[in-house]
Amino acid sequence: MKHWLSLLMLAFGFWALPAQAQEQSATKVIKWQYAAEQKGDQEYVLHFKGAIAKGWFIYSVTMGNDDPNTRIVLDSASAAGTEVVSITEAGKPNSRKEPLLDNLDIKYFENEVELLATVKLKGSLDKVRGTVTAMVQKGEEIVPEEDAFSIALSADKPATAEGATAVTNEVAADDATDKSLWWIFLACFGGGFIALITPCVFSMIPITVSFFTKRSQTRAEGIKNAFIYSISIIIIYTLLGFLITKIFGASALNALASNGIANMIFFVIFILFGFSFLGAFEISLPSSWANVSDSKAGMGSAVGIFFMALTLAIVSFSCTGPIIGNLLVLAAKGGNSGPLVGMFGFSLALAIPFSLFALFPSWLNKIGKSGGWLNAVKVTLGFLELALALKFFSNVDMAYHWGLLDREIFLALWIVIFTLTGIYLLGKLKFSHDSDLPYVSVTRLCFAIVTFSFVVYMIPGMWGAPLKGISGFLPHEGSQDFNLHRSITNLEAALDGGGAGGGTNNANTIRPKKYTDVLHSEIPGVEHTFFDYDEALAAAKAANKPLMLDFTGHTCVNCRKFEKSVLSDPAVMKVMRNDFIVASLYTDEKTLLPEEEQYVSKFDGTKVKNVGQKNGDFQVITFNRNSQPYYIPVDLNGKPLVDKGYGYDPKEDANAFLEYLERAKAEFAKRAAK
Repeated sequence: MKHWLSLLMLAFGFWALPAQAQEQSATKVIKWQYAAEQKGDQEYVLHFKGAIAKGWFIYSVTMGNDDPNTRIVLDSASAAGTEVVSITEAGKPNSRKEPLLDNLDIKYFENEVELLATVKLKGSLDKVRGTVTAMVQKGEEIVPEEDAFSIALSADKPATAEGATAVTNEVAADDATDKSLWWIFLACFGGGFIALITPCVFSMIPITVSFFTKRSQTRAEGIKNAFIYSISIIIIYTLLGFLITKIFGASALNALASNGIANMIFFVIFILFGFSFLGAFEISLPSSWANVSDSKAGMGSAVGIFFMALTLAIVSFSCTGPIIGNLLVLAAKGGNSGPLVGMFGFSLALAIPFSLFALFPSWLNKIGKSGGWLNAVKVTLGFLELALALKFFSNVDMAYHWGLLDREIFLALWIVIFTLTGIYLLGKLKFSHDSDLPYVSVTRLCFAIVTFSFVVYMIPGMWGAPLKGISGFLPHEGSQDFNLHRSITNLEAALDGGGAGGGTNNANTIRPKKYTDVLHSEIPGVEHTFFDYDEALAAAKAANKPLMLDFTGHTCVNCRKFEKSVLSDPAVMKVMRNDFIVASLYTDEKTLLPEEEQYVSKFDGTKVKNVGQKNGDFQVITFNRNSQPYYIPVDLNGKPLVDKGYGYDPKEDANAFLEYLERAKAEFAKRAAK
């Protein structure tokens, strides 16, 4: 009887607290996304996938004695045109006894839930509307939450919802896939070896290993202490990655890529670190930190060794700090796991030599003495820091259209920086703290050859050469005053049938107007790219061609790489130029919208004030994605022509993208024939 009373109280709270439900809904305990999948002639499965906030859980569709606690209610029009056959859940719910309900056995879902509603159409219906209402609980707080939905019905599987209020966690090239995490691990592992040969760290290896071997009673004890020291290094740096993830989160780290203030801060930091490496001044953490950790090094064996490792991390910061900063920017692309994996790889490379030299102490006699060559490594890294600093300034310059760092100016600065690096490696450029260089070693000569080869590679870029190898770092080609390569490409396009959307032979094609004064097309061979969705859709209707939406960004490295490696393929260029209307929608464009066009986002309730926010909001709500690049072809009604957009492909397979375009064309022709 108590169970029935508990269920009755829960049901009463479910239906009698609409005001509380509205208030809780605003906090987005559950972020829903919706889709429809056609199963038969008149039968559809509606997908309701919810991401549940941390600490909360949702009651199952059936709980206890089949009392419904999660309900899908159709509006009057949808209820009249459809018959709900069944409502089920994907996956198995958790179960436990709930003290708040007299230890009743309850069923619930944490983190995520997916409901499947099977419906049959009674007539013609293109959309299903209604609300999904659910009981959610956190601790002793039990409240109902309600969310409205509108799901388009079509033959596509699955069809995206109109006005969906949530975005999926897909992040295209920023996904924490096995491959990207492996790449982050290897890159950070390599960064650890670079840090290892800086003066701050390298000079500590023989001192530290000798200390362990001399203070230990036996060789085995010395090896054990060195291993503890190595493991401590790994723990310290991996803990750093963990704290960064917890404090900032993956989404916040990724958002830094297009944030103007963050990029300017990075620019200043890299400039400071660069000149520090060149010997202008020394950057270090407060000496009191090192003193405190060093004072603890005399404690018990394992604890003392841990604090010795912490001392190394602090005193070597002036050398490792810039490297770690660069690597963390890269590691942020791996989502929540990126900083953890990256710092583990970095610390592993840093720790390996201490273990190896403990196992083979005779190798210590073969290590080169710290001195001139280590300082040369540090100075070379200083030049690299200055070069990388320009990338962060370029991000801001492109987003705000300052025009201070156009492509040819950026390349000119890089050419000068790397030329000076090569001259330095040959011993023809010296700083006050450099040792005399009586001769050039074969190693330095090889590095100088590589550096000067890179300079020669960059020089054609001054006249517009694509420079595919570094295209992701350079400002967009549209910022270059004289671009011989683009002029030739546009001439070839004109001879092959004209510009975007059908070319000069199609008098009905609308030419782009909005934002053309500040934005530049990065789609190779497409002369007329649109930058506004509504204008592009009108052009697609006028030309009777599918519309290719290109969600991109000024600061998007993978966008530039994809454009130069895949979209520049002649076959791809021809199809994009002649068979599609193309709209490049920049999600980090800072141009303000007119006051009357600004609005409040249905996704997160924020005010949409500029073009980039509008395009990003459109991508999230319409296609449930928030990553760039993202290519999605749509028909003349704005409906996707394929079931999934095309994100960045590390394989850079032009044939795969060409096949994707052909599928979209075939579907467009099929729909047009109906």
